[in-house]
Amino acid sequence: MGSTAKLQIEFQRLAQIRQYPATWWRDVLAMVQFEPEAPLLALPQVPTAHVMLPVLNGDDVTVEVWRLAGPMSWGQHGQVRYRHNSRLLFATLSVEEAQLTDQSGAASAGALRDATQSAYRELFAALSSQGFEHPLRIWNYLPQINGENTGGERYWEFNSARQAALAGVGRETAGNVPAASALGANGTSPLTIYCIASTCAPIALENPRQRSAWNYPVQYGPKSPIFARACIENDPAQTLFISGTASIVGHESAHAGDVRAQTIETLRNVRAVLAAANARVGAQRYALEQLSYKVYVRRPDDLATIQAELRAAIGPAAPMLYLNADICRRELLVELEAVGT
Repeated sequence: MGSTAKLQIEFQRLAQIRQYPATWWRDVLAMVQFEPEAPLLALPQVPTAHVMLPVLNGDDVTVEVWRLAGPMSWGQHGQVRYRHNSRLLFATLSVEEAQLTDQSGAASAGALRDATQSAYRELFAALSSQGFEHPLRIWNYLPQINGENTGGERYWEFNSARQAALAGVGRETAGNVPAASALGANGTSPLTIYCIASTCAPIALENPRQRSAWNYPVQYGPKSPIFARACIENDPAQTLFISGTASIVGHESAHAGDVRAQTIETLRNVRAVLAAANARVGAQRYALEQLSYKVYVRRPDDLATIQAELRAAIGPAAPMLYLNADICRRELLVELEAVGT
C-alpha cells in the first residue's frame, strides 16, 4: 500500500482541523501552517512548519495538510522534526538569524549565510539518519528576501550559502537536484525550511523555455540557485513536484510591471514543464487542471487579476492557496508552484 498510495495535499481551515477525531490524524504525514499571528498547532507526532505568510483567500487560518498511507514513524534529529512511512519522509526546521551573533553579541552580518548552512547541514544529517537520502522537493522561506546585505541581495547570500552547504555534504549542485522554491516571508520570520524526501533519487526535469537555474549568469548573483524546474518521484506513484515558477524566459524576467502578462507567461512555463513530465513518463499522466497549486502574490491588489487568469486557464476545481509573499526577483509579481499525482 505504501509504495503506490497517492500523496495527497489538502488546504484546510484551522477551525476545522481542531474538530477532527483522532482517527483523522492517522494518515497525516505533516502540516504547514500559514499566517504570522495565528496560534500554532502543536502535535508531537505530526511535524508542523509555521510559514509567516498572510493568506489572501479565505477568512480563517489555512493549513496545508499532506496525507499518505501509513504506518508512520516520527521523531526529531537535532532541530529537524520528521515523519515518514516506508516511502516518503517530511522534515522541517527553523533557524533564527538573531541567534547567530558576533563576538559583541550583535546579529552577525553573515547571519543568513550561517543560518542557511547550519539548516542544510542539519536537514541532510536528519535525512541520512532515517535512510531518506534524496529530497524531492524543498521549500525555503526567508525574511527580507529582496533586502540588501553586504555585497548584494539577501537572496544572493542565501544561494551562495545553500550551494556551499550542498557541496559540503557531498550533494549535487547541478543536474539531478530537487525541485525547490525560495520566497520572502514576514520580516520577523526565522529561516524556515521543509522538504519531502525519498529513499530513491528523483527524476529531475528542466523547462525548454528556460535556462537551468544552476546555470544562470552572474547578474543574478555570484552563485546560482540550485533546483530543478520539477521532479518526479521515482516510484510507481510518480508524484510530480513543480518548483516555484514565474515569468522568466531563458534567464530573463519578462513583462515587468504587468501582472496579467506575467501570470500568462508563468502558465506557459507550467505547461512546458507538464509536457516535459508527460514525455518523461511516456503518457498523458499530468494535466494543468489536475494539479494542486500555491500562488505567491507580491502585491495583494493584484489578486483579482491573477485569480481571473488562473481560473480561466485551469478551471474552478483545482485547489489553489493564495499567499502574500516577496518573490526572489523584485520585478516578479507572481509565482506558482504545484503538485500532481
